[in-house]
Amino acid sequence: MKNFRRTSALATLPVMFLAFGGVAHASAFYLQEQSVKGAGRAFSGEVADQGPESIWWNPAAIGWQDGCAGALGVSAILPRGNVVDNGTVIVRPGQAARAVGGDSSTRNPIRNGVLPAGSFACGVAPRLSVGISVNAPYSFTTDYPSTSWARYSADRTKLRTYDIAPTVAFAVTDNLAIGASMNIEYADATLSNALPNLSPLLADGEQRLAGNGIDFGYTVGAQYHAGPFSLGGSYKSAVKHRLDGSVAITGLLGPLAPQNRTLRTTASFSTPWQAMIGARLAVTPAITLNAQAVRTGWSEFDAIRLGGPLNTAIPENYHDTWSYAGGVDLAVSPKLTLRAGVQRDESPTSDGNRDARVPDSDRWNFAGGASFALSKSFTVDAAGSYITFKDAKIDRLTAAYAGTQVQTPIVVNGMLTNAHAVVLSLGGRLRF
Repeated sequence: MKNFRRTSALATLPVMFLAFGGVAHASAFYLQEQSVKGAGRAFSGEVADQGPESIWWNPAAIGWQDGCAGALGVSAILPRGNVVDNGTVIVRPGQAARAVGGDSSTRNPIRNGVLPAGSFACGVAPRLSVGISVNAPYSFTTDYPSTSWARYSADRTKLRTYDIAPTVAFAVTDNLAIGASMNIEYADATLSNALPNLSPLLADGEQRLAGNGIDFGYTVGAQYHAGPFSLGGSYKSAVKHRLDGSVAITGLLGPLAPQNRTLRTTASFSTPWQAMIGARLAVTPAITLNAQAVRTGWSEFDAIRLGGPLNTAIPENYHDTWSYAGGVDLAVSPKLTLRAGVQRDESPTSDGNRDARVPDSDRWNFAGGASFALSKSFTVDAAGSYITFKDAKIDRLTAAYAGTQVQTPIVVNGMLTNAHAVVLSLGGRLRF
């Protein structure tokens, strides 16, 4: 019974181990669709652009704000792809390895989503501006059937973060501005996976985690503008999250039945830092070229640390990544501007550490967009992106009841195939 009492805590490890991730639209579970204007050029110049719609990338973007302005946008995110089994096996105590069973392919496990973003800024004194942005940077939902081959690694997952960033910026000179934001970030997670009973003839049990919390980070940045050339750089800190919640274990039968219970616990983890640099160059009055590079500190997501009564840490082994983007703005007329861009984005996951809850891989983003000024004060923005994902292995070894006499390894052997996403964005900007 001592070992079985350990089981009640350790049974929660797989679900926490795989807690956060999914095929999103920048690396891992980060959503970069925070500006419709930026989406049209594949986010290739936002850190060097001006206006409240660029606050997320650089708080100095409002350094020369004249009057007040706001931006509001919404993106429909439509991911597609297959997660397929290539021979995953389960090894129950005292039994030979056998096929995990269940549906051998799950189509489109990442749900469609709608992502809003908004920002507002005003010049309040000569060279001084204040603003605010509201974003949802780390959000996704996956839903695997209870009969999926991946059920012991991933069942249902929902992660939502909401980031509110009060911002201040100061134009040091006519050419140089600096800015800073406080990132107030709320996180809410609900996730579950199946637990194998000791006999393959018995139905699976389940464990489910739910938790939430509010935590803080910051962003600092600067911009330099000289004639047709603009240069910007910023640093967004990691946010160390602590979620308060519970783990519920149900459906265990036979000698595992006493472990059905609900435990109060905490989970702590960090979302990554970002260091960004970008430039814009107006090569003619009508054509502006954009470039941007982002280093993302995914190594901050090195482990998920569990509080009492679990008191352990589970390594995640994410690595830092690069993103590169280039794009162009073409002013067709005083009212109409067209945009296009291409982005290459690396995944922080790697072979041997990738699972069905995080079916992530390197990607290309091909984007186009347009802005049309309906009046001197109001502009409509639209954008569309097509994102392709490299086929990748799903091969992270996991185990139910790890470290106990009933440890049950699941030797995962799967693939992410034919993954892609379409993102459609619409928004508007108002100046007054």
